[in-house]
Amino acid sequence: MILKGSQRAGAAQLAAHLLNDRDNDHVTVLELRGFVADDLHGAFHEAQAVAQGTRCQQYLFSLSFNPPKGAEVGEAEFERAADEAEKRLGLSGQPRAVILHEKEGRRHAHVVWSRIDADKMRAVNMAHFKTK
Repeated sequence: MILKGSQRAGAAQLAAHLLNDRDNDHVTVLELRGFVADDLHGAFHEAQAVAQGTRCQQYLFSLSFNPPKGAEVGEAEFERAADEAEKRLGLSGQPRAVILHEKEGRRHAHVVWSRIDADKMRAVNMAHFKTK
C-alpha cells in the first residue's frame, strides 16, 4: 500500500474534494467516528471549530491509501490499514473519517483525523509522521 500523508487546514475544501463524484466513479463515506455531525462537511466543520480554541493551524491529518496497481482491496482491509496507521501515528481515539474512491476500476481510500485532543485542547504532535 502506498501512503501519502499531510497535516492541513481547509476543512470545507477538503470535504468538497473528498466528496467529488465528478472526478470519481464512486465515492463512499465508509466511516465517521467521534464527530457529532453525521455528514463529512459537518464533521470537518466541527474539527475546525474545536481547533479555534487552540493555536493549531493545521488541525487535520489526511492520509491516502493507494494499493499497488492491479491489487483489489476491500473495505475491511482499508479499515485495518487505517487502524494500524492510527496507532503508529499516535492518533488513537481521535475523530476520523474514512472515504473510499473508485476511479476507472481502481479503488483507494482517504482517512482524515482531527489532530485536536478535545479533552486537553492541544494538537496531537505529528513529528516524524513520514517515518512512522
